[in-house]
Amino acid sequence: MAGKNVLTITEENFEQEVLNSEVPVLIDFWASWCAPCRMIAPTIDELADEMTGKIKVGKINVDEQPNLASAFRVMSIPTLAMTKGSDVIMQSVGVKSKDALKQEIEAKI
Repeated sequence: MAGKNVLTITEENFEQEVLNSEVPVLIDFWASWCAPCRMIAPTIDELADEMTGKIKVGKINVDEQPNLASAFRVMSIPTLAMTKGSDVIMQSVGVKSKDALKQEIEAKI
């Protein structure tokens, strides 16, 4: 389940929430059956809380949104992608520490 500052992104709201976002968007590609995805979820929620206003954070369930996963060429999960408009400015696969992720994000914003 996503934290209070984490959006659920679908094909229906992708344009509004991602492409038209005023700030970069960190997208967490995940699935309910993925243990590493569950491990990184609290980190994603904490980053969303700490970086409110600097970035927007959303989750895309790869089972429910296969076209979006395909558009980002997601091969394994968890995959994190950060976008600015239609450009992917960062991509990270696997579980990383919160500090490592925060450094990667801050280097791009």
